[in-house]
Amino acid sequence: MSETTAAQTGQQAPARRGAAYDSAFLRACRREPVPHTPVWFMRQAGRSLPEYLKIREGIPMLESCMRPELVKEITLQPVRRHKVDAAIFFSDIVVPLKAVGIDVDIKPGIGPVIADPIRTREDLQRLRPLEPDDVPYITEAIGLLVAELGSTPLIGFAGAPYTLASYLVEGGPSKNHERTKAMMYGEPELWAELVDRLADITAGFLKVQIEAGVSAVQLFDSWVGSLAPDDYRRSVMPASTKVFDAVASYGVPRIHFGVGTGELLGLMGQAGADVVGVDWRVPLHEAARRVGPGKALQGNLDPAVLFAPTSVIETKAREVLHSACAIGESGHIFNLGHGVTPGMDPDALSRLVAFVHENSQR
Repeated sequence: MSETTAAQTGQQAPARRGAAYDSAFLRACRREPVPHTPVWFMRQAGRSLPEYLKIREGIPMLESCMRPELVKEITLQPVRRHKVDAAIFFSDIVVPLKAVGIDVDIKPGIGPVIADPIRTREDLQRLRPLEPDDVPYITEAIGLLVAELGSTPLIGFAGAPYTLASYLVEGGPSKNHERTKAMMYGEPELWAELVDRLADITAGFLKVQIEAGVSAVQLFDSWVGSLAPDDYRRSVMPASTKVFDAVASYGVPRIHFGVGTGELLGLMGQAGADVVGVDWRVPLHEAARRVGPGKALQGNLDPAVLFAPTSVIETKAREVLHSACAIGESGHIFNLGHGVTPGMDPDALSRLVAFVHENSQR
C-alpha cells in the first residue's frame, strides 16, 4: 500500500512503520538481501521454557491470553532467551471464537473443546462478525509489546477457516475429521457458508492485530493437510483467499502455514500469502519449485531433531540452510517444520539460533 493510498483510506502503511521495518525477518519476507538468515519458532512462547511454565501456573490457557501484561511477558520470554529475530504474539487460534460468543475451552492434554458444535444452518447464526471491542485485551497487549520490542518484529496470527471449522464441527480435536469432511462433501452450501463466516471472523481478528502494530501475520491451517488438492482448491482456498485479501491493503507480510501440506504448497501460495511455511517433509528447494516464483519460504527443521545431540542438530540445520541456498531469489526464514514441543531443551533452541546466524552471515 502506498503512502498516498494509506492517507486516502485512513490506514497507516504498517510495512514501513517502526524500527522493525529493516529487520532481517521482514527483509526476508520481502525477499530482500539479509545480513543473516532470520530465525523464529512456532510455539516459541512457551512449551519448553521453565519461566513460561512458572508464570502460567494455575492460569487457564484462554484466561492467560486475555491478560495483557501476562501476554507481554510470555511473548518476550523466548526473545530474551533465544535471541530470535521475531516475536510471535502469545494467543490461541480459538480466541476469536470465544470473543464472538462460542462456548469453547482449552482442556489440558486435549486441546480446544466446543460445548455445542456447529452442524446445522441454524447453528451458523452463532458465528457473528468480530469487532475490535470484542478483543480490547489484544490491542492493549500488542501496544505494550511494540513499545518493548523496538526493532524486533512482532508476528500476529490467526487460525485459518478450515482448521477453525474442523474444531467447530467435530467439537474438538480429531484424527480423521470425519464430521468435517462429511459436511464439506455432503452439504457443500452449508460448508461454504461456514468457512465464509469464519473467514470474516479471522480477517477481523488479524485487522485488530495489524492496526495495533504487528509487523506481519501468519495464518495457521493446522489440519488442512488432511485434504486432497482438488478438495482444497474447491472447498477451502476461497475462504483462505478472502482472509488474505482482506488484509492485503495494510502491506504487512502474510505467512501461510499448515502441517502435512506438501501436496498443497502451490495452492497455498496461490491463496494469497507472501511467505509459504513448509513442514519438514519437503526439502526447501523442492518446496520452492512447487510454490513457484515470487514467494518467500519459511521452515523447515524437523522439531524432533532438537532432541538429538548438538552435532546432529547442526548437521540437519546445515542441510536446511544448504537447501535454502538453492531457492534463488526467494527469501528464507528459518523455522521448525512445526511448533516447539514440550520437553525440548531450551538451550538447544538457543544454540540453534546462534548456529543459524553464524552459518548464514552474508
